[in-house]
Amino acid sequence: MVRRMQIKSAEFMTSARRAADCPDWAHPEFALIGRSNVGKSSLVNLLAKRHSLAKVSATPGKTRLINFFLMNGSWCLVDLPGYGFAKTSHHEKYDFLESAGDYLESRPNLRRVFTLIDSRHPPQRIDLEFLEWLAATGRPFSLVFTKTDKQSAAKTTAAIARFLETLAGIVPVPPEALRSSIQTRDGRAEVLRAIASELGK
Repeated sequence: MVRRMQIKSAEFMTSARRAADCPDWAHPEFALIGRSNVGKSSLVNLLAKRHSLAKVSATPGKTRLINFFLMNGSWCLVDLPGYGFAKTSHHEKYDFLESAGDYLESRPNLRRVFTLIDSRHPPQRIDLEFLEWLAATGRPFSLVFTKTDKQSAAKTTAAIARFLETLAGIVPVPPEALRSSIQTRDGRAEVLRAIASELGK
């Protein structure tokens, strides 16, 4: 049985512009990705129990680097650039999206990808297309449905079911589906339990 994970230390380590610039270490890594402004940085802060460990911006596309956060001195959360809208030139936008793709395809110590989905919206084509690509890489991944406090539990449950039904025609194996809320702190234990399972704890 997987024990409940305790976060005793959390620190920002470094940022990388390209996959080739990522730190040379053996720490297991768990990546967070999703559409811009879906709540990746907020989830890092929630998991770490640190209010401002990761910088949170109301401006979509603000995160353009691959950001590494060391937890308990032994494993990392990796905040990847969001896909989709970004207030930047076409060339810059392509560069930072390409860097996330290169990281996901080539990083040897990446254990699992957590793809964040806004639970308030019907299935978005950009999410489905990204998940189709991610599944083709062979990387293990889970879905985290965010902002669940902004609607009823019944609406969230229905939205998740609809998304998984739509995804079933695209991805051969249904992924684990978690839910989270920064306001109510729901989902923190579930995401950490998924990480602990990968770490064998």
